[in-house]
Amino acid sequence: MSVPCFVRTVARSFASGSGLFRPAICCVCKDTVTRKMSSRRQTDHLERTASVHREMELFSARVSDIMNESDTVKRLRLEVPHPDFSFRAGQWVDFFIPGVDTVGGFSICSCPGLLQREGVIELAVKYTRHPPAHWIHTKCSVDSQVAVRVGGNFYFDPQPSDPVVDLLLIAGGVGINPVYSILLHTADLLRHTHGHRYTPGHTHLCYSAKNTKELLFKNTIIDICHERPDQFSCDFHVTQQSSDIEQELQPYTINERISEKELQRYVDPERTLCYLCGPPPMIEKVSSDLKRAGLSEDRILFEKWW
Repeated sequence: MSVPCFVRTVARSFASGSGLFRPAICCVCKDTVTRKMSSRRQTDHLERTASVHREMELFSARVSDIMNESDTVKRLRLEVPHPDFSFRAGQWVDFFIPGVDTVGGFSICSCPGLLQREGVIELAVKYTRHPPAHWIHTKCSVDSQVAVRVGGNFYFDPQPSDPVVDLLLIAGGVGINPVYSILLHTADLLRHTHGHRYTPGHTHLCYSAKNTKELLFKNTIIDICHERPDQFSCDFHVTQQSSDIEQELQPYTINERISEKELQRYVDPERTLCYLCGPPPMIEKVSSDLKRAGLSEDRILFEKWW
């Protein structure tokens, strides 16, 4: 497959710099991974993730669909046809745009199974003035060509011999993206348990947003919980809801922040593995609550977004 000229150019410019790959139980994320997506510095994503593991190879991709996930979030579907392209649930991509100097960093919100089945990945990107996000919301169209490179130490990739864990997935705002990828991957694992595949334990999702309109992927999340109520459960939290909560969401929605009392219900110090993604104040508060509930630090895996 031929590689567009701009892909070869950015590959020479940015292919350096990756941390050592350090495996841990079902994941790699002992250290805090922090990415700041603002317009203050053009290279903030690359600088802030310079020590984080990333693949060396860039892959060309074509935008095959664009959907409005909410009033402020667009979901991109990208065809990545190269057979060597792969990722783990929870990872992000460096996002290279022809003619835009700033490199974006966006978590993949789809699961590895979708890539295997259809050759596509999906990104859900909130509108900001940051050049890559602004391009996605104002200039990107179907058939636009971009390039992506996989990176990130925050992922769930269990092997058949790994011990069974119960997953506690916690997300704030657009921090749902990598957590949603992990949720979808877990559902995929349960649908294909034949052979020697890993079988997850119970998975619970706590997801907080300003209001129900900002709860991304909520219908699919509820569908997964309905499909396997013995394996999946969820609670949505809204913190600035100004209207009545929609009737279909009422059984799942709590009009307050995620509390320590709620978290205690889903913590088993011997079985629970927590993936946590959101703004730094939320990460710090929830991490402290989880530790007080008896969960050890090495079972609290997080990625911070500002």
